[in-house]
Amino acid sequence: GSGELLSNGIKKHRTSLPSPMFSRNDFSIWSILRKCIGMELSKITMPVIFNEPLSFLQRLTEYMEHTYLIHKASSLASTTERMQCVAAFAVSAVASQWERTGKPFNPLLGETYELIRDDLGFRLLSEQVSHHPPISAFYAEGLNNDFVFHGSIYPKLKFWGKSVEAEPKGTMTLELLEHNEAYTWTNPTCCVHNIIVGKLWIEQYGNVEITNHKTGEKCVLSFKPCGLFGKELHKVEGYIQDKSKKKLCALYGKWTECLYSVDPATFEAYKKNDKKNAEEKKSGKQVLIINTEEPDEMPLPDSESVYVIPGSILLWKITPRPPNSAQMYNFTSFAMALNELDKEMESVIPKTDCRLRPDIRAMENGEIDLASEEKKRLEEKQRTARKNRSKSEEDWKTRWFHQGPNPYTGTQDWLYSGNYWDRNYFNLPDIY
Repeated sequence: GSGELLSNGIKKHRTSLPSPMFSRNDFSIWSILRKCIGMELSKITMPVIFNEPLSFLQRLTEYMEHTYLIHKASSLASTTERMQCVAAFAVSAVASQWERTGKPFNPLLGETYELIRDDLGFRLLSEQVSHHPPISAFYAEGLNNDFVFHGSIYPKLKFWGKSVEAEPKGTMTLELLEHNEAYTWTNPTCCVHNIIVGKLWIEQYGNVEITNHKTGEKCVLSFKPCGLFGKELHKVEGYIQDKSKKKLCALYGKWTECLYSVDPATFEAYKKNDKKNAEEKKSGKQVLIINTEEPDEMPLPDSESVYVIPGSILLWKITPRPPNSAQMYNFTSFAMALNELDKEMESVIPKTDCRLRPDIRAMENGEIDLASEEKKRLEEKQRTARKNRSKSEEDWKTRWFHQGPNPYTGTQDWLYSGNYWDRNYFNLPDIY
């Protein structure tokens, strides 16, 4: 059961969901989506069968799975080495998206989620601060006061016929308190392919630029789109440079498995040689194929793993998924524990915590029809509450976050207002 303590006094977490998932094969997502080409998906009600039993607030908590990289960054003396760890954290934060083709539940306005992981050394709070557009704000802190990590995300979803693209608008801010340093970045775009027929597959692409606001150092990472023959599938590469743009080190790997660092000259020599070999191979077969269609089947990468350039240092390596993952929405071990609820927790969390959301709980328990009814009921309840507010000209007030400029980038952000962990929860909205 949950809530047991290990011999060192740290809480033991569940390793499985109460019930395996059911097959989605009998459902055509196309019948729902063909009405919405080019529309923004946050406005469409999707059947629960396409969900996974987590709220988006829980899903974004998965950024924290590799928190050890933040602790490690804090312990390092050199700014470049710290940046390497922060870059590894930024890449690892999106690794759990691999094969996660279920859609998390849209959080209700005012919904919250908290997670305390003594074993990983952090606690996190998130709140759904806006419904149209949907914005989720979060604030995490190290239990030894070594870091804070916060941000707000507005996942802009677009539907393109065969694929759904999610652009996670919003800034991530990581502060390493012992070094008085702040790093900011934005996440790559995530795309789910083959939503009509065939096997769903996921890629992430775009540039991620991490800035150290104290030193002016930058890490520019390119998440590669898969390309025609899948050669670039899941690849990430880039450089850390100082404020005069001098390259200090090269980073490369795959967001699904690992990240390495190596000297920039070594990396460039390897790239040049690789390109030369590819061109020699090509000149042997002079065939030009022009194909603008997106690939239907997920291209198989050239080789499963990343070629390790001699002299490289491993920064991060993924933990394999548990054996029951395929029956459990492809969850990681970390994700399996996100919605667990024990009696002790129930007595302290606020009534807005998504562990108390009946539709997600029903789905996790394998009760699909109940999940579907509850999801409709909650969405209806939210609509009614919104109408009542507009009648009485009442504005919605967020509870734990307020809008303001990000202290480092100056862009609009949602900042933590404090006091959540005092456990003094009065006047909370009744959203479930």
